[in-house]
Amino acid sequence: MKTCKSTRVLSVAAAAVLSVFMAGQASATAFDGGIPVGWTGIGNYGTLGANGVVTTSPEGGNYGWVSTSGGVTTGSADLGLGSETNGSILRTNAFSANAGDSLDFYFNYVTSDGQIYVEYAWARLLDNLLNPVALLFTARTTTSGSTVPGFGMPPITAQITPNVVTIVSGAPIWSPLGGSSGTCYGAGCGYTGWVESEYTIANAGSYILEFGVVNWLDTAYQSGLAFDGITVAGVPIDPNGDVPEPASLALLGLGLAGLGAFRRRKVA
Repeated sequence: MKTCKSTRVLSVAAAAVLSVFMAGQASATAFDGGIPVGWTGIGNYGTLGANGVVTTSPEGGNYGWVSTSGGVTTGSADLGLGSETNGSILRTNAFSANAGDSLDFYFNYVTSDGQIYVEYAWARLLDNLLNPVALLFTARTTTSGSTVPGFGMPPITAQITPNVVTIVSGAPIWSPLGGSSGTCYGAGCGYTGWVESEYTIANAGSYILEFGVVNWLDTAYQSGLAFDGITVAGVPIDPNGDVPEPASLALLGLGLAGLGAFRRRKVA
């Protein structure tokens, strides 16, 4: 079957427009525009690209973070294990999920403290009234053995990959640690690298995802947590992550207008 030249040209143009549109979607990651609209935090948190020991996340672009540097006195920002001193949390906007949906994200724990000062970090799923639903991961400073899941902490209900993580030891350089960046107090300092968490939501409902990190026994030598790639059933939960850029929308509109004009000329 012979295809006329004008049809081939139009097909190429349409494909180019669609390609640009899809590229706009793919490049819009959760934290590229800062903390997403509707998220709330306590203490010190923000967004950042590759920095020091924390590389670009597996999703690319910027990631979110919380840090004990500049954190607040705990009570509203910890898991209540007993000797927390200060810390920070960041919570997503409320999102809807169906029973059986997979909640996925990546995290990277970084600590400049060690020995008896066993800082920890976590992520947990809350309902829309902030009641705990599931503890998704824990990370904790330790002088030996696994850092993730955190020793001496409640069991997690998510699947993490790798399923056991030991610290990459050394004085970690990472700007959210503030004045502790590049320092180390005893064995246990370092970072985990990016770890994946996967959790199957049991019941349909409205949920909030919480990330947190705390100091333990003192407020010296800081720790932090990076995170990215948060999806439910494969869809970003933030309001920014799956929206194409305005330029892509404009180009798509022009392309569709061109298709309409071409069809009208053919009918005429």
